[in-house]
Amino acid sequence: MPQPHRPTRPARPPEPQRARRGGGGGPARRRQGRPRWGVRLAAGLSVAVLGSGAVGHAVMTGLDTGIERVDPFKDMKNRPQAGHGINFLLVGTDGREKVSPEEKREYRLGGAPCHCTDTIMLVHLSADRERASVVSLPRDSYAEVPAHRDLVSGKVHKPHPVRLNAAYAEGGPNLTVRTVENMTRVKIDHYLEVDFTSFMKTVDAMGGVEICTAKTMRDPNTGLDLLPGTHRLTGGQALQYVRSRHIDGASDLGRMQRQQRFVAALIKQATTGGVLLNPVKFKELSSTLLGSVRADRGFGSEQMLALGQAMRDFTPSSSEFASVPIGSPSFRVKGIGSTVKWDEPKAAKLFQALREDRPLAPARPGKASDRPAAVPVDVPPPQVRVQVENGTRIDGLGGRVDAALRATGFDTTRAPGNGAGRNVRRTVITYDPRWDRSARSVATALPGSELRAVAGQGRTITVIAGSDYRKVVPVRAEDPHQGAFGVVSGDQVVCGS
Repeated sequence: MPQPHRPTRPARPPEPQRARRGGGGGPARRRQGRPRWGVRLAAGLSVAVLGSGAVGHAVMTGLDTGIERVDPFKDMKNRPQAGHGINFLLVGTDGREKVSPEEKREYRLGGAPCHCTDTIMLVHLSADRERASVVSLPRDSYAEVPAHRDLVSGKVHKPHPVRLNAAYAEGGPNLTVRTVENMTRVKIDHYLEVDFTSFMKTVDAMGGVEICTAKTMRDPNTGLDLLPGTHRLTGGQALQYVRSRHIDGASDLGRMQRQQRFVAALIKQATTGGVLLNPVKFKELSSTLLGSVRADRGFGSEQMLALGQAMRDFTPSSSEFASVPIGSPSFRVKGIGSTVKWDEPKAAKLFQALREDRPLAPARPGKASDRPAAVPVDVPPPQVRVQVENGTRIDGLGGRVDAALRATGFDTTRAPGNGAGRNVRRTVITYDPRWDRSARSVATALPGSELRAVAGQGRTITVIAGSDYRKVVPVRAEDPHQGAFGVVSGDQVVCGS
């Protein structure tokens, strides 16, 4: 039985979807048809503009000039053999030199940067351009850097153990790439480095990114403060979200999971928000990104155009996310302290799949478009007892709601009754404040429902089905270790519809 919870502010339930107008006669249907065909025509023309080589390159001309170049592959020898597909090393640093004083105060970016990497992701784009695999490398991973010359002192160092993020501080992009290639045996084709400023600018150029959370997220270190529900984050808020480490006991492993969820949401925004189908929007986004990142000399506007073309048919399920399997989360090393030690056999299999251009996890049955995404919730549905009541005169509604909630995992009574009133329009969820997290799990499954606290009701959550009921959204328990030890697809970590 779930333990009582400390009451928190009830989450504002999502607003119900608006009904379509003109649902009956022919004239209304014809009026709907014209703008819809107009949208399709505009989208088709946009695809043609980006898809045609000459016009596409004309749109992207001149964007290369704003890129700050680095040479991460200089003098590298004995590199891994190239596989199929393209591999990007995406590095997020704690650089904040261009952040305004106001933004530093608002987003808690004070203090001196360590000039090291906050985020390290290995991104693999398949040879057929139909899949993106994103592997998070814990920044505290135990690593052995090869011999190199120190960037600051100029001193030549012999190979020695470090935390992975220290490779950047000692030897910049070049030593970071060398270290990652030695650890993974995956050849890096392109290097992209994003600091705090470029991250915020890119998110704002996208129009923000939608994130959903099953529980309250507060981190006094970053200033993150999110109630359960769906939020569209600005660049500064998104930075707080991906930097926060003090939300739960999962620390960096939990932060990597949130970073993966954010990347999945970013892909969804790009592929469904019209960015890739609109030459003007695509150029604006590309200009913002290319003008605020550091990249290798081989990455420029042509590669951005090719990437945009490849992602046109992407859906959230086209992406998959994993973190390196962990053998020991607190492997102590003399002179360094606690590090994260990889599970070498499992990690080797993971990186072998990338080298061989194979999916990291077996494909799930059915088409992606046929599988509704399960929204993460705080309390596992089997731990939530639910009594359903029919608040309308619609025969059998209570039974349908009970069955649908049971199908997504809730412990329903299987004995739906009739409510005190029979004219309920908006579905109501009543709950004891001590079990508020359980109630929010039910509310997530019933979009548009109203939460009402009833002191003394006990552990059973009551659902009074209203005439607005349409469906139950599948939900699943949020596993803090899922991103660290398993593989998930993008449609499993973005907000459900």
